[in-house]
Amino acid sequence: QVHLVESGGGSVQAGGSLRLSCAASRIIFSNDTMAWHRQAPGKQRELVAIIFSGGSTNYADSVKGRFTISRDNGKNTVDLQMNSLKPEDTAVYCCRLIEAGTYRSYWGQGTQVTVSS
Repeated sequence: QVHLVESGGGSVQAGGSLRLSCAASRIIFSNDTMAWHRQAPGKQRELVAIIFSGGSTNYADSVKGRFTISRDNGKNTVDLQMNSLKPEDTAVYCCRLIEAGTYRSYWGQGTQVTVSS
C-alpha cells in the first residue's frame, strides 16, 4: 500500500503560478510512473501530466507549455509547476502512482486549485 498526499493548492488570480507537490509514503522508484489528474465540478477526471520511468513526459494539450511535471527519483516527491494559470484550470488536482511491475494505481485525496479571473 502506498499513501500519497498532495500539497500546494490554493487560490490565485489568472496569470499566476502554483506549485503542487505529492509526497509518497515510500520511495518513488525510478521505474514507477507518476501522474497528475484533475477534476472540475461537473466534469470527468482528466490526465494533466504524466512522467514515465525514463523521464519522458506527456501533457494534456490544454496545459502544454504552461505546466511542468518533475520527479525526484530516490526520494518520495513528484511536483507539478503550473504557470500562466487560467480560470479553466480550476479543479481538484490528484496525484497518482502507477506501481512498476504490478501496474496498480494509488491515488491521493487531492488538493483544490482555484483560479479567478
